[in-house]
Amino acid sequence: MIDVQIADDHKMVVESLSRMINESSVARITGKYYDLKTCREGLAKGTPDILLLDIELPDGDGVDFCAEMTKTYPELKIIMLTGFKEFNIAKHALHNGALGYVLKNADPEEIFIGIETVSRGEQFLCEEIDILLKEKKDTKAIWLTDREKEILKYTADGYTSKETADFIFRDVETVKSCRKNLLLKLKAKNMAELIGKAYEMKLI
Repeated sequence: MIDVQIADDHKMVVESLSRMINESSVARITGKYYDLKTCREGLAKGTPDILLLDIELPDGDGVDFCAEMTKTYPELKIIMLTGFKEFNIAKHALHNGALGYVLKNADPEEIFIGIETVSRGEQFLCEEIDILLKEKKDTKAIWLTDREKEILKYTADGYTSKETADFIFRDVETVKSCRKNLLLKLKAKNMAELIGKAYEMKLI
């Protein structure tokens, strides 16, 4: 049996996937996480064969986390399991070490095939993403998660980290972490430059 763990902040998705995988003859769920902090702590105690990883989690970006974890645990194989059907996000995830990319609306059989394929060390893309990557050319565009876009807008409107955290019902540290990621993604030195570049790139 293939040991699989899941990191996703949607509990219904996690429970549904866990039940489906545990009832299959393909794999078993050995860990469930709802944020990156607990996932990081869990992996430190022992890595599974495969981690099913969402992209947008409460305390960070799953794509960046993928790069961190594959570097820390070279034997760990990661499948991005997400609702993001965007070319640049998929390319960035694969560049960061993900071996698989599967949409949450994929058929169960496709998820099982993905788990088996990635467990062998081979790349697997669900059909929609495979077609997308073959059809589109890399635009080298900056990609942002929905939460990053939301926080960027509040930042441009002049709201503080605390005010923004209250608006989106998250803690201040999550907002600060997101703002730091935005600075890195847009290669800005400070918030003023970040906002200027965001308007220039039509991100807000």
